[in-house]
Amino acid sequence: MSVVDVIKEQIESNSILLYMKGTPRFPQCGFSSRATEALMACGERFAFVNILEHPDIRSELPKYANWPTFPQLWINGELVGGCDIITELAATGELAEMVKAAAAASGASENAES
Repeated sequence: MSVVDVIKEQIESNSILLYMKGTPRFPQCGFSSRATEALMACGERFAFVNILEHPDIRSELPKYANWPTFPQLWINGELVGGCDIITELAATGELAEMVKAAAAASGASENAES
């Protein structure tokens, strides 16, 4: 299975997926920390992939997504964006709506971390 196939499978298998540096409990950069805080404030479970432990995904995902930076939030197979977009959506309440809708549709029993 190619790295791109792994990425596609992770995105398809997890309705709420955050590619980040570190983990939600121990983020390894400020952007990942802010993105995680915004997601956790929504009150739903979400999957994550620590790109520091997966250098192949770290190098291929920006090309696949056409988005150069991390974190990257994917909801229902669509790239939402990075930290700035996530925090803007959180401030307006849109992030909570998107996350709650995705969680309700999926049953929210997810964890992509390997």
